[in-house]
Amino acid sequence: QVQLVESGGGLVQAGGSLRLSCAASGRTFSTYVMGWFRQIPGKEREFVAAISWSGGTTYYADSLKGRFTISRDKAKNTMYLQMNSLKPEDTAVYYCCADKDGLGGRYSPTYDYWGQGTQVTVSS
Repeated sequence: QVQLVESGGGLVQAGGSLRLSCAASGRTFSTYVMGWFRQIPGKEREFVAAISWSGGTTYYADSLKGRFTISRDKAKNTMYLQMNSLKPEDTAVYYCCADKDGLGGRYSPTYDYWGQGTQVTVSS
């Protein structure tokens, strides 16, 4: 069973940075696409970024490109989301996820496994 555990969320002032981590276990992830989504209460989950585990190809929400960077450390089975120049509108619960079929994309039902989420709060 795949397990995904996020960490690194917290409270930061606008303009600051945070790095989220997602520790993955339970499988060999060579065929997977891993991703980050975020959600504000009352709204649908929003695609943030995704990365192919094997080749490292990255995908970003257009609105976040340039401020957020997704990466992974295959040796540590850990994925990261570096978030810079944070804005109050980035406040959300951030979830990591995994798609075993390697499709990824911006559509949350594509992903098979989800972490429990980590809260990011950006104060103005």
